[in-house]
Amino acid sequence: MKLSVQEIYNWYRNTLRNPKYRWWIILGTIAYLVSPIDLAPDFIPIAGQLDDIALLTLLISELSQIVIEFAKSRQVNSGTTVTEDSGKETVDVNAIPVE
Repeated sequence: MKLSVQEIYNWYRNTLRNPKYRWWIILGTIAYLVSPIDLAPDFIPIAGQLDDIALLTLLISELSQIVIEFAKSRQVNSGTTVTEDSGKETVDVNAIPVE
């Protein structure tokens, strides 16, 4: 059985996006980050912190995507849309050229 980094990433991402398992994955990731038992123990100078940083980065990026998607869907459901000109007023002026 070949296990690639891409397959692990896809599994993590898909499981995190499943509402049924989301909190288990978040809690498991946090437990892994604070646990002294790692793939690369933290007392190894660079590799020890690298796996923790990679996993933390993955967790934060995926959670931010979930929050962004939730905010967009909530905005669409509420019927409000934010446009660029929402806070600007338009003033009509009848200009007369000065010669």
